[in-house]
Amino acid sequence: MLKTINLVLGDVEVVVTLVTLILALRFNLQMFQQNGYKNGEYFHWLSKNSNRQRFLWAMIITFVLQLLIRQPVIQLILIVITIVWLGAVNSAYNLYRKTETKKKLVVTARVKRLIVTFIILCALMLIFSGKYRVFCTGVFLICTPEIVILCNIINHPIEAGINRYYIRDAQKILRENPQIKLIGITGSYGKTSMKYYLNTLLKDFYDVLITPGNFNTTLGVVRTIREHLKPSNQIFLCEMGARHVHDIKEICDLFKPSEGIITSIGPQHLETFHTQENIVNTKFELADAVPEGNRVYLNADNEFELKKASEYTDKRKIIFYSYKSNKGYHASEVRLTTLGTEFTLTAPDGETARFTMRLIGEHNVINVCGAIAVAHEQGISLEKLRVPVRRIEPVPHRLQMIQRGDVTIIDDAYNSNPAGSKAAVETLHMFDGIRILVTPGMVELGEKEDDYNYKFGTYAAANCDYILLVGRISHTDPIRDGAIESGFPEARVRSFDDLQGAMNCAYGISGEGHKYILLENDLPDAY
Repeated sequence: MLKTINLVLGDVEVVVTLVTLILALRFNLQMFQQNGYKNGEYFHWLSKNSNRQRFLWAMIITFVLQLLIRQPVIQLILIVITIVWLGAVNSAYNLYRKTETKKKLVVTARVKRLIVTFIILCALMLIFSGKYRVFCTGVFLICTPEIVILCNIINHPIEAGINRYYIRDAQKILRENPQIKLIGITGSYGKTSMKYYLNTLLKDFYDVLITPGNFNTTLGVVRTIREHLKPSNQIFLCEMGARHVHDIKEICDLFKPSEGIITSIGPQHLETFHTQENIVNTKFELADAVPEGNRVYLNADNEFELKKASEYTDKRKIIFYSYKSNKGYHASEVRLTTLGTEFTLTAPDGETARFTMRLIGEHNVINVCGAIAVAHEQGISLEKLRVPVRRIEPVPHRLQMIQRGDVTIIDDAYNSNPAGSKAAVETLHMFDGIRILVTPGMVELGEKEDDYNYKFGTYAAANCDYILLVGRISHTDPIRDGAIESGFPEARVRSFDDLQGAMNCAYGISGEGHKYILLENDLPDAY
């Protein structure tokens, strides 16, 4: 009788384990997707976030004991304990899926192929595990993250073949449309904003194609060409992102740019680039790819670009744009208004025009100056660009102003970097009212991450009235230390487990004047 109960409960345990396995697979595929389907980056993420799934490892004890201890009564107790624990794990995964995820798993064709491979491996395990199927199913569950990597390795030849086909098809489409001028856009930050701003300025005069959203990888560019390019297109604004050395070169080798724009270079993705020099060299792979004599637009306010420019002046036509200097196309007489920003732009030939835009922030001024420079070099007069500049829409989550009654949200949550975070709090300081910073800190800055977050804290102390920190203390403690050690009142630095708690506090802060809440960064689920 007891043996029969054991067998039945064993089957129930396998079923419950498989259900848990489905949820574990869903979570790990989501994290794998957010790490760009890259085995190395995902393994690095796993090593840093092992505590995110530590509840799975607690079950290994009962699985091992079931294998070693053959007494039916003890096995019965262990099976019941495991089933109860698996139920708790299922609840934890379901709670995470419903309440915490910001970027859902997108079930792409690639994800479907990973799931099929995972199911095949799971089926083989069940077929050949025999009487040890309960133990083997448990091990399979516990090793879900590693098995996802194994599935990606198994699928690599298939994925590589599919990618080669898509790339060749995109190249063929470009060859069939030689009228298109491809303008590459890269930089550590500002490239997406530059793309949208420039599109607004050009689209009244040219038929423009842009890479949508954040389609800035090789396959993102391929998908844009295959799905959106038309024979009528004249200019292709191609955003090029990079997390590793030679990522830009890979895109440029496949799709040759006619001109290039480098927005701003700084410390970002240092965990994968390792050094600032690697970042600079990778961004300038775009300049290397531009044909000799063609235009490369550089941010003269960026020390890395200004220094590197001397290597290209003899072979490329370098065109600077700036806010703080008088190089190339430069802004002056900048004034913040209730409607946005006004500034005067002077072209290299001395022509000037006064522009009004709905954007705020120093980096938006420099990006719009760059967009004006490119548009003017395409033959559009400054006077004709005044109306398009007024039409430029704020890019979502990049210093986007949102009115909520007596509160103004300044949404800069897309991502954050040392230069951008400093500019954001300095922009917040320009408003007259109660200035509140809400932030989880900055990530992917390598060994200097704590230093950059500490400096961010010092900048926040000089520009904010309240600092509300969100999430993990590893990211926010340096901000707190930097602020308090700069003399900021400790009572006005507060920590919260989630964004909702911080926002509730921000809305509840009393005082005279309009409230301005700056949302600086919004970490993805992987953090």
